[in-house]
Amino acid sequence: MESAFDDKAKEALAALFEQFWIVRDKEPELYQLVREREHVLKRYVEEKFGYRLIVHRYFAKLEKIPADPEPWMGIETFQEPLDYALFCCLMAYLEGKAVEEKFLLSDVCEEIRAMYPGDVPLDWTNYSHRRALIRVLKTAEQIGLIRRMDGEIEAFAHHVEEEALYEVPVLARYFMRTYPKDLLQYESIDELLAEEWKAAPQDYRRHRLYRKLFLSPAVYRTEGDEQDFYYLRNFRHRLRDDIEAHTPFHYELYKNAAMLTLPERQAPYNVFPDQKGTSEIILHFAALVRERLELFPPDEYGRIQLTPEQFSAWLVDCRRRYGAGWGKTYRDMSSAELVREVLSALKEWRMADVEHDTGTIVLYPLLGRLCGRYPDDFDAKEGEDDGQSVGAPSRRAD
Repeated sequence: MESAFDDKAKEALAALFEQFWIVRDKEPELYQLVREREHVLKRYVEEKFGYRLIVHRYFAKLEKIPADPEPWMGIETFQEPLDYALFCCLMAYLEGKAVEEKFLLSDVCEEIRAMYPGDVPLDWTNYSHRRALIRVLKTAEQIGLIRRMDGEIEAFAHHVEEEALYEVPVLARYFMRTYPKDLLQYESIDELLAEEWKAAPQDYRRHRLYRKLFLSPAVYRTEGDEQDFYYLRNFRHRLRDDIEAHTPFHYELYKNAAMLTLPERQAPYNVFPDQKGTSEIILHFAALVRERLELFPPDEYGRIQLTPEQFSAWLVDCRRRYGAGWGKTYRDMSSAELVREVLSALKEWRMADVEHDTGTIVLYPLLGRLCGRYPDDFDAKEGEDDGQSVGAPSRRAD
């Protein structure tokens, strides 16, 4: 049995966090790596996160349940609630199928339509309904829940009579997580999430804060969780030593925020700034915010509040100052479109949010951790139309 948490164990842990599961047939070397370090990995994730590591003969999977659900944690390929409803119907349909059993697209269409719980019935002659089912089937195939044997699913978008043949792989039996009670006995998402802490209530705070640190861009000090931040501050040396011994991350602690950072970009992590044009805009916007701290000082928790009109005006000013180097798409956007794109990215990275009642835009401390400006000799190449930024900020923080 492995006793040391070595570099191979770090590599395996990174893969388990970044992937839904590691399938033996698709990634045999990575699967074997997890298998060889199974004991030290299990011990670490159980002690620090309260997570369960499953190493099956067909796959390895770390069940990553968040401390608090966040918008970005949805399925990236899904676009609307209908997608999730159809996905649940598909899973219910697969429950009645044996492993390696074949089924036709027309059969699953009929069954899903019969069990769909929505107030408005499904109509496969409706293009948007067919498009949603295509997204669901493609996602299920990508995850490994179904295997397409024949036919082309995209053809279904144009002709409702198109057919495709699928098979149920063994992985379909292990997608759903098991719970102590039948799911129908839970009355709310909060009640469902509360099950997470019943196994080890004495470790509740440690497990919850490790999950927040590893699954969120930042953990903030707020009015409601001062005790959480006391823990992060009082045990900062222990946390830093532990995290840096088991992962490539650095633990950073500030007055109002704690976060994990990487000294340099590396696979397989999704880091900021990414390759999207909004990342460059956010870095420039952060520089502009810093310049205005005297006029708009942060509150006790490091937050700055702006009206929608102020936020829009600041962003327009940011484009006037830095926009020559932005991608053509962002240079040509209307102010409303630019606000919508940038605000969405800020919310995704937990750098900002919008108060539901007032519409006030709240800028969070993480935005203050970043800054981006063009170098003195920067020369924007006018006329680029590939949608990519032609300039790069002189300073970036991963």
